Amino acid sequence: MTSAEGNSTVRLAVVSAGLSDPSSTRMLADRLAEATRVALREEGVDAEATTVELRDLATEIAHNFTTGFPGTALRAAMEQVTEADGLIAVTPVFSASYSGLFKSFFDVLDKDALAGKPTLLGATGGTPRHSLVLEHAMRPLFTYLRAVAAPTAVYAATDDWAAPDDGVTPSLPHRIARAGGELAGLVAPRATTGTARPAEEPAVVPFEQQLAALRVKE
Repeated sequence: MTSAEGNSTVRLAVVSAGLSDPSSTRMLADRLAEATRVALREEGVDAEATTVELRDLATEIAHNFTTGFPGTALRAAMEQVTEADGLIAVTPVFSASYSGLFKSFFDVLDKDALAGKPTLLGATGGTPRHSLVLEHAMRPLFTYLRAVAAPTAVYAATDDWAAPDDGVTPSLPHRIARAGGELAGLVAPRATTGTARPAEEPAVVPFEQQLAALRVKE
């Protein structure tokens, strides 16, 4: 896309699986989106962010599992995520993993929807020890979906929102800015060169054919 001023414009899809309104999950998602927009502007790229609140889609997600077809709102959300140039995905932590609602949304997406898509991961929880969910649960999930996850993932515990000055601990804004910059670095080239198609998986050569080729060489 191109803005009125001639600058490139990218679309960011922000998926928030927070259950309350407002939620710390949505707060983190908004801050990550803003950090990404700021970093993109420094690269001369404009960004439009659309937020998908999964709690509003919970019923349609459940129906999709039983009927095999998405409702109107869920279909629109799925298209926003699929067509976006970059994705920000944030979940609360339940039982040392991402929430069931978060996982269910990505389960109903097409298997190739996130292939090659730059993605920034975030999570929220009560204590810092749950930050491991970013690496032992979320990153493997998005690797399986063939997304391109930014190196820095951001976890915000309850204490991160309880600082006396600006409402957040000093380290959280730094982590958010760094992660947003990394996502911008992955997304910006796509704005000028076009969205790259995911690489095709190599063809599987039958074992018998490989064995026959070896015999010919002998």
